[in-house]
Amino acid sequence: MTRRVLLACLLLAGCARPAPEGVTELVYASPYSPTHPFSRADKTWMAFVEQRSGGRIKVRPIWSGSLLSSDQSMEELRHGIADVGLVTPIYARGGAHLIRVQSGFYSGAKTPQSQVALYRCMTRASPEYAKELAGLEVLAVQGGILPGIVTRNRPVRTLADLKGLRLRAPSELISVLRELGADPVNMPMGEVYSALAKGVLDGVIAPPDTFGSLHFAEVAHYFTALEVPRGAYPARVMSSRRWKSLSPEAQKVLLDGVPVWEAALAHENEQAGKLGLETARKAKVTVLPMPRAEQARFDALYLRDAERNARSLSAYGIDGMAAFHAARRGVKADGSIECGGA
Repeated sequence: MTRRVLLACLLLAGCARPAPEGVTELVYASPYSPTHPFSRADKTWMAFVEQRSGGRIKVRPIWSGSLLSSDQSMEELRHGIADVGLVTPIYARGGAHLIRVQSGFYSGAKTPQSQVALYRCMTRASPEYAKELAGLEVLAVQGGILPGIVTRNRPVRTLADLKGLRLRAPSELISVLRELGADPVNMPMGEVYSALAKGVLDGVIAPPDTFGSLHFAEVAHYFTALEVPRGAYPARVMSSRRWKSLSPEAQKVLLDGVPVWEAALAHENEQAGKLGLETARKAKVTVLPMPRAEQARFDALYLRDAERNARSLSAYGIDGMAAFHAARRGVKADGSIECGGA
């Protein structure tokens, strides 16, 4: 156990209050503030769990990154730092190769709901997901609105304008952006505002909600509506050890809460996207379209790179093509998802 994990366990033990008799308390940890859209969705789930259980389950939230780190959150939850937590597998230091790479397989899935459905198609096709999530129980899969390109001072009107830009991007986009001449880097989103303000970054691949939720309207002047595919991932998980300690009745309440949490996350994402665009316009951020031919070129590059990344997983003994082919079969021309005929 790392020193950080041990210290957090000691701090948590020192702060713990005994729950009333007959009440199960679950500690929930998130890196976000209580007012963030993700946290509003979390609060919807907490209220549901308490109401559905008749008050026999209560959730004690710990916000703003006090317990979990961005790059070791899955491992920290396995060790019991919190009972339930927000995780970001794309930042995991190891052990989540497929979950990280598969986030680039979602071309054509344009809504949070379709992304979550497609994620489940792929988990049916590949047992590797369960291996990478060993020791954890998934309580919500999260998708999101499509990102675009947020830039400080240089407008991006065509793909050629990406050349030379230092952009924060998710890992699945790194090689595509390099091929287009950009200088992509991967860093936790919480560090991006400061990097933009200081000029360390020229921009970021991000959805429009970040103009409001992360205050990017204060440090960026352009938003290009390039439709960048984004993936779903297991975003709210519980330690398997804690799960097994719960009564069957409590487990059922949490299982009933899965669609509630996912619907709340989709709703908050969509509302935050609309509010973010309003915030951007009020701040005089220039919103630029991407020509259709340029979008088609980007889509082709993205899909080719996704297949290449899927094949590269064989170096870890992982059949990434099983998930990739499931994704391609699952997305229909109209954007709907069909998985095994369902």
